[in-house]
Amino acid sequence: MVPCMGYYQKNLRHNFLVNLADGGFFGAAIGFASFVTIIPLFVSQFTNSALLIGLIPAIHSVGWQLPQLFTANRVSRLTKFKPTVLQLTIQERLPFLFMAIVAWMAPTIGIKWSLALIFILLVWQGLGAGLTANPWQSMIAKIIPGNLIGTFFGAQSAAANLLASLTAIAAGIILDRNDSPIDFTLCFLLAGGGMAISWFFLAWTREDERQFNLPVITWMEFRDKIAGILKQNRNFRWFLITRMLSQFAAMGFAFYTVYAVRQLGVPGTTIGIMTGLLMATQILANPIMGWFGDRRGYRLILEIGILFAVASATLAWWAPNANWFYLVFILAGLANAALWTIPMAMTMEFCEESDRPAYIGMANTLIAPSTFLAPLFGGWLADAAGYPVAFITSALFGLITVIVLHLAVTDPRHQLSFNPVQSSESERE
Repeated sequence: MVPCMGYYQKNLRHNFLVNLADGGFFGAAIGFASFVTIIPLFVSQFTNSALLIGLIPAIHSVGWQLPQLFTANRVSRLTKFKPTVLQLTIQERLPFLFMAIVAWMAPTIGIKWSLALIFILLVWQGLGAGLTANPWQSMIAKIIPGNLIGTFFGAQSAAANLLASLTAIAAGIILDRNDSPIDFTLCFLLAGGGMAISWFFLAWTREDERQFNLPVITWMEFRDKIAGILKQNRNFRWFLITRMLSQFAAMGFAFYTVYAVRQLGVPGTTIGIMTGLLMATQILANPIMGWFGDRRGYRLILEIGILFAVASATLAWWAPNANWFYLVFILAGLANAALWTIPMAMTMEFCEESDRPAYIGMANTLIAPSTFLAPLFGGWLADAAGYPVAFITSALFGLITVIVLHLAVTDPRHQLSFNPVQSSESERE
């Protein structure tokens, strides 16, 4: 049966709120086990290698991006996305409980086994997120109207960052007041609990079946379809190039915490406050950027966000003392808000509903290599020439990114013949 527009309008508020809560508690969990602060600090107990520390956010990001194109063909033929999302998302949530076990056992199993196990768990968590990502984004695009998609992603990110800012401060207090191995064990256990609550809210999503006439195609045929899209859609190709470059523009973010602790002597409690400040900035920035993107176009907001990344990295390179890093983290929060919320919403405007999983897959999988290489390159620079060199290089890549985005990418809203509001309504009728 084809779901009518009235079904989605009737359940819009419910779906908006439960998915907002899902994102909020997911963020609360990440505040206790941040890939930018907490987990790098945990790993730094076992190694001084900036390269290994830089791998932590890289594994998470690449794990999220890499599988999405490979799952797109199957996702495009699903009549309901929710059952697949609920099954696969367990794989991105369960590893945090095992991280708690590794943290508790670390004094017994030693440095090599602790490092090996934590990176295995990071790979598991990242791939679990990536397998979930395409059906999840497709589900959200199905249940949230196109003229609200940026606002929703912004509001959900704000909810995530609100709770994450509070739990990040709590994590800093836990790390200061507890000795090893209780400190990180408790943080990872609380992260696992937050993930469980998040899953239950996600399970309350209301989604009806959809009817479509897409033919069943093989992987080879789907690959040819992807090649055709990339050949014909020049604007989308340049969008992908700017996304690749933006990974290098943000590569310095992964090293802010370690640099502040090791070089500037910032204590754990202050790191928790700085992390909370970063999250609080994103609380305000995400819904505002999403709202303006829905109304004014996403390209402009993305350009502004990349300029914030340039300012953050430049200030981190120049900062003579730790006090400047409060502003560094604020600017990074503004940049993160744009680099997360806007590309997801903008991708939806390059295509019609039937091609959405393919475009979502391309917009993530094809930039995965740069996402992986960027922090490795940053870590190599930090080891070879120092963290400030890595920061200023990030800023230079940011300038290149914003120039390419401005000159080569046309806002898809002004290029395609369909309107996101009309498209959103027509696919439900």
